Amino acid sequence: MKCVLFVSVLVLWAAKGSVCKPACRYPPSQWCSSYEIAVSCQVEKRCVEFNRSQSEAPVQVSLYYESLCPGCRGFLVMQLFPTWILLMDIMNVTLVPYGNAQEKFDGKQWQFTCQHGEEECLGNMIETCIMDSLGDADKYFPVLFCMESSQDVIKSGEACLKLYEPTVQWESIMTCVKGDQGNKLMHANAQLTDALKPAHQYVPWVTLNGEHTDAMQDKAMSSLFNLVRSTYKGEKPVACTGATKTKPTTYCMN
Repeated sequence: MKCVLFVSVLVLWAAKGSVCKPACRYPPSQWCSSYEIAVSCQVEKRCVEFNRSQSEAPVQVSLYYESLCPGCRGFLVMQLFPTWILLMDIMNVTLVPYGNAQEKFDGKQWQFTCQHGEEECLGNMIETCIMDSLGDADKYFPVLFCMESSQDVIKSGEACLKLYEPTVQWESIMTCVKGDQGNKLMHANAQLTDALKPAHQYVPWVTLNGEHTDAMQDKAMSSLFNLVRSTYKGEKPVACTGATKTKPTTYCMN
């Protein structure tokens, strides 16, 4: 979409004052493919700006996890949240609580079976509804971090929400959890998880810019901070001064 919009802007811009200038022989989709073409089409400055913006795109980190999986909780609390706090200017985070769960449609709604029992299904649903209600990672991630770092993920939910988002009523979250909205949201999480390529074999399962490899997973578990820092192609923020490694994560196998 950004590329299409940019090309449209280039077309309009190049059309202005194009009289008495050499005609561009290339389609707009190729204008920024090389410096020579950009010059011949008189859009070199804008191509430089466009390429710079593309190279500085935030790193997309997605975590597929379960709310009560010990390894997932450890990674979220010890790696993902601290890295996001330090590098939020150069990374985006997507959280998908579902993991090794299973779903079955009973004719009216989806029924879920979770690896760590009904409590985990409830935790997954609560966190999903919190994310849907608050909308922005700046708002919901601290709440989820509070829950996952607590001794009891489920029981801490209301207190964590009140601490970080006091204007949001816990009752509204539970209405989502118990209703059709929560059911649809969890089904969407199931679809996102099932669509992973390669298919997930355990949780926590991490993707970087939509991709997953064993080597990347190992680096994320060892030092997500260093992985995000090295992946980002733009100017490094002040926080990029190094990070300590943590103990290996225990996985919840599929």
